[in-house]
Amino acid sequence: MKPFEDAAQILFGKPASDLDETERDVLLHSHEGRILSEDRNVAFQSKQSAGERIADAIARVGGSWAFITGFIAFLVVWTLANTILLTKDAFDPYPFIFLNLVLSMIAALQAPIIMMSQNRQATRDRFEASKDYEVNLKAEIELMALHHKIDTHLIGEIAALKMEVLQLREALRQKE
Repeated sequence: MKPFEDAAQILFGKPASDLDETERDVLLHSHEGRILSEDRNVAFQSKQSAGERIADAIARVGGSWAFITGFIAFLVVWTLANTILLTKDAFDPYPFIFLNLVLSMIAALQAPIIMMSQNRQATRDRFEASKDYEVNLKAEIELMALHHKIDTHLIGEIAALKMEVLQLREALRQKE
């Protein structure tokens, strides 16, 4: 694996044993000519647990206009039912103590679920930043390798031209 060791030293300025996991993976992908990029959504979702997917779904629903309008409709129906329709037999008469209890329980459950979802989003952002770094690092490595190939080719051409110039000088000296 000498070329790998040489590439690590040339590209990163350190031996292959000192490379971190990301650098090693990127260099290996580059060395083998494999594609590094992947569908981030699929990669991230495959690592999510069922609870994390449920928390994201609840936060997605709880943060929508459909939920807000539906909840307002529920509150209007609740208050109308307990003030106008069920004047004598209201199950939660004004000041709606049971409704306050229900709302408090919903808020007590919804807040940590939304915070869990926000933490998941932060984790997702870090995951995507890591993938961006890997792809950018591979692009840098490929550009450096391309520059090295071009430089090597140019050095070879310059050496060949020098040889031709020397041969032409020698041919001119012999003609004189």
